[in-house]
Amino acid sequence: MHHLFDQESDPETNLLPRDGTVNYYGKILDPEKADYFFEQLLKKINWKNDEAIIFGKKILTKRKVAWYGNEDFEYTYSKSTKKALPWIPELLELKKRVEEISGETYNSCLLNLYHDGTEGMAYHSDGEKDLKKNGAIASLSFGAERKFSFKHKETKEKVELVLEHGSLLVMKDETQTFWLHRLPPTKKIFSPRINLTFRTITEK
Repeated sequence: MHHLFDQESDPETNLLPRDGTVNYYGKILDPEKADYFFEQLLKKINWKNDEAIIFGKKILTKRKVAWYGNEDFEYTYSKSTKKALPWIPELLELKKRVEEISGETYNSCLLNLYHDGTEGMAYHSDGEKDLKKNGAIASLSFGAERKFSFKHKETKEKVELVLEHGSLLVMKDETQTFWLHRLPPTKKIFSPRINLTFRTITEK
């Protein structure tokens, strides 16, 4: 599928040199379909500014987030707890496509809306206790192309790539244990990006 599109991407290649697995599938949707989903998600997702507690103060981030799932899972990070909303048809369609391509299953999705390049995400790893240990996290990107960086927690090795409109990146195995990842801010991008991260929350 990925050969139809322009960027060279081989999903068989592990982008990490050690301690985890990251596969980039490139564009898994043609441009019209990717545009369609981008517009639908902008309109239909229940976007909210993210709340984080930093040094005991509640702050609202500029980027917006939304959280959907098979059940009303609770998800806690930065000391703020959210309840998952029920899937909408567009998300279910994308989930099915991502599951077919990645060969994994997911029961929830955290969505991020970055309005322009000044909004990003600092280095972090997705190691919340509610997440399946070493489970796959599938990241689907729409809108502005943005650089994405990995940094090894001990060796400080770096791996970077550009996430394209309609593209899929899958992080699995020990990636979250050994690597941090971030979306660096940039002054050169003035249009929005939507990112969907499909994950597996373990049932308590």
